[in-house]
Amino acid sequence: MTGTALLALISLGTVGGAHWLAQARWTWRTPRLGIALWQALGLCWGVATIGALLGLALLPYGRGVLGGLPGLYDDQAARLNAVQVAALLAAVSLTGVLLVMLMYAVVRVVRARRRHRALLALVSRYDSAVPGTLVLDHPGAAAYCVPGVRSSKVVVSAGTMALLDRGELAAVLAHERAHARERHDLVLLPFASLRQVFPQFRLVARCLDAVELLIEMAADDRARHGRPPRELATALLRFAAARPAAAPSGTLGVASSGDIPVMARVNRLLEPQQLPRMSRFAATVAVPVIAGVPLLLVVLPH
Repeated sequence: MTGTALLALISLGTVGGAHWLAQARWTWRTPRLGIALWQALGLCWGVATIGALLGLALLPYGRGVLGGLPGLYDDQAARLNAVQVAALLAAVSLTGVLLVMLMYAVVRVVRARRRHRALLALVSRYDSAVPGTLVLDHPGAAAYCVPGVRSSKVVVSAGTMALLDRGELAAVLAHERAHARERHDLVLLPFASLRQVFPQFRLVARCLDAVELLIEMAADDRARHGRPPRELATALLRFAAARPAAAPSGTLGVASSGDIPVMARVNRLLEPQQLPRMSRFAATVAVPVIAGVPLLLVVLPH
């Protein structure tokens, strides 16, 4: 019972942790570490919640979560009561819904990218001014990447090329290549699918927004490497003033929605702040602890 109770407390604790992390600003100083914390927290919630439900369902067998599973096939000593059957069904249902919605999100994104790649093959062109980049003859501001397993495409509009100077354009393209290189689309998929599972919970939407902003900041950091940060900062301001349309489905664009995220990115580019060493160490240690403790409670006998 102790392990099951701990898993339930951890599951509840992840909700409070998500509230706290969604409001945190220190993660902006180290976005990659912030992303890792979000991933660990998401894994912790899933394992702890399903583990707590299974632990409650398998209490009659007295061998914990993993050790109690064989008892479902060889129930000689005890039978599950109504509460335990309900907990078992809830655990199986939650697991199934999370997996199905994740696969649905993957399929939907893959299809959207396939359609968009086919469209780009018809309407885009190459330009020697931006080698390795597809150009759309459109007057609006647009810059995004289409991630892929084998290759990723970086797309920019003619309007963007006219809007930005050479340094700003190079910084924007470096930002998009950072998205593709670090596969930020894979980071977003679990959080996007979770929002579809729980669309009525504002916290889930806030979590996705926080992760999206950290991903943009991580790409900003990669883009400013070896070049003046002011180039990307001014490019972001120009984009915000041009009010670009949202990036196509399945892609990652340089422009965040809303003025507050843009200004947060601009401010950290122009006035970067380092996270204190002890705080960085504590957060780094917290990642495997958060992700690993519920896994241990599930595996170990109670």
